[in-house]
Amino acid sequence: MTVLATLIVFGVGVGIVVVATEQLLAGLVGVAAALRVAPFVAAVVLSGLEAENVADGLAAGGRGDSDVALGTAFGGAIFVLCIALGVGALIAPLRVHLPRGVVLLVPAAALLAGLPIAFDVTPRWTGVVLLGAFGLAMGVLIRAARGHTFVDEGTVQDVEAGKRSLGRSMLLTLVGIGVVAVGGELVAAGAEGLITSVGLSGSFVGMVVTPAAIEAEEIIRQVVPARRGYADVSAGNAVGTVLYFLLFNLGLIALLTPVGVPSHARLFDWPMLVLSACVAAFFLGRGTVGRREGAVLAAVGVVYAVVHLAMS
Repeated sequence: MTVLATLIVFGVGVGIVVVATEQLLAGLVGVAAALRVAPFVAAVVLSGLEAENVADGLAAGGRGDSDVALGTAFGGAIFVLCIALGVGALIAPLRVHLPRGVVLLVPAAALLAGLPIAFDVTPRWTGVVLLGAFGLAMGVLIRAARGHTFVDEGTVQDVEAGKRSLGRSMLLTLVGIGVVAVGGELVAAGAEGLITSVGLSGSFVGMVVTPAAIEAEEIIRQVVPARRGYADVSAGNAVGTVLYFLLFNLGLIALLTPVGVPSHARLFDWPMLVLSACVAAFFLGRGTVGRREGAVLAAVGVVYAVVHLAMS
């Protein structure tokens, strides 16, 4: 594929994701209103699950490509916390009040993600532990969100979306997720074509390039809700995605397709994940992820990529 064709594919993908995210947002708000739960919860449960990440991780694990398999969890989570949340905040700052227990789930998941990689090969039993922790985390999150006020009154700009029926809202949500996935594939193809054309090492591609390509649309999914007054949906997407990546996706990889653990995953990727999770949780816990906080998160993500490239 030529550079021009790659750019066109990337641009078309971005356009599709923007439009689809608008519909996904309306669907999530409608589902939340119909079920009488916070939009944050709907975003965590529905928007956080990304089938393409699960599929890529399991496929890589099945063929023994540990860097890509583990990268979908570790590199993917770092990208969401640092680049998607950080760059998103630079464009559309977040002001959201999350329950303390919910905020602590992010660094807790990052710490627990170190369990499978403490061994030379990820043991299957650690997958069971992570999947159990995922179910527990979702229960804690839903319980903590009951009756909690996530955004200040008067900041939500679109109230009509909450008046749709549950069936219509769920359909809109599922269609939005599906179309976002299609657009995301185009964005991934374009991004990966642009980045990998220079020729890079396997570890850098597995832990940095592939997760960045797969999750490039996450920046848009952060910005669109925040600009519409739904900072809680943006935060829910980030928190939910990280929980899915580190507990659900990594749990499935360890359980179904155990992979060998490269030393850099244990000595560098995991510590950087914990650092990113702690910094992001600190900012979210304070209730503001503004442009200054976004710049800090983005800088952590850049440092991660640069050091990884230097080590390769």
